[in-house]
Amino acid sequence: MDIIVAYGGLFLISLGSATILPIQSEILLTGLILKTDHWVPALVVVASIGNTLGSAVNWAIGIRIERFKDRRWFPASPEQLDRASRWYRKYGYWSLLLSWAPFIGDPLTLAAGLMREPLSTFILLVAIAKTVRYVLFAALILGVF
Repeated sequence: MDIIVAYGGLFLISLGSATILPIQSEILLTGLILKTDHWVPALVVVASIGNTLGSAVNWAIGIRIERFKDRRWFPASPEQLDRASRWYRKYGYWSLLLSWAPFIGDPLTLAAGLMREPLSTFILLVAIAKTVRYVLFAALILGVF
């Protein structure tokens, strides 16, 4: 597999999976780990960067959320957004360490934008969460655990 296609595809899929798109980056990462000879740490870094930047898209949407939250295409339901906002108010920016979690991670990153979390704090915590998730996932695939 061409290196540009492998890493570029993983980056784009990882970015998209952190947004409203129904994509699972773990499927491609698993295939690349098991079926290619690409260096696993590089795959984890690429997936982590893409996924973190995808969450930054959610943060940016959150900054401008007020005028779009009632639209049908909006990436979170009012209930999800309310739950994420309450969680975020209660636990603050530390809740971003759960940005990797299914169902609550994306609404939390939207809530961080809504709550005007500084981008630097947002990126730092989300990058930690996303990278740890991919490291543990890759370790699981490789049979380290």
